Amino acid sequence: MRLGLFALTLIAGVALALVSYFVLAAPIGTPVDESFSNPRVPYAATLFVVGISLAVASVVVYEVFPDRAEQEA
Repeated sequence: MRLGLFALTLIAGVALALVSYFVLAAPIGTPVDESFSNPRVPYAATLFVVGISLAVASVVVYEVFPDRAEQEA
């Protein structure tokens, strides 16, 4: 359970960060004017930060949940 939750939070955080950057924020095409400097979705930067925070929080999830071997002992 511990390793599964760790992997789930890590994958979810990295996926959210990648999707929010490449799909929601990164400009598509050749930049021709100043509008390419702005993200396509206004809250894309917030989602990116949430994704990175979730990936970092996966370490906390790994440490908080007990290991199966520790429960049996």
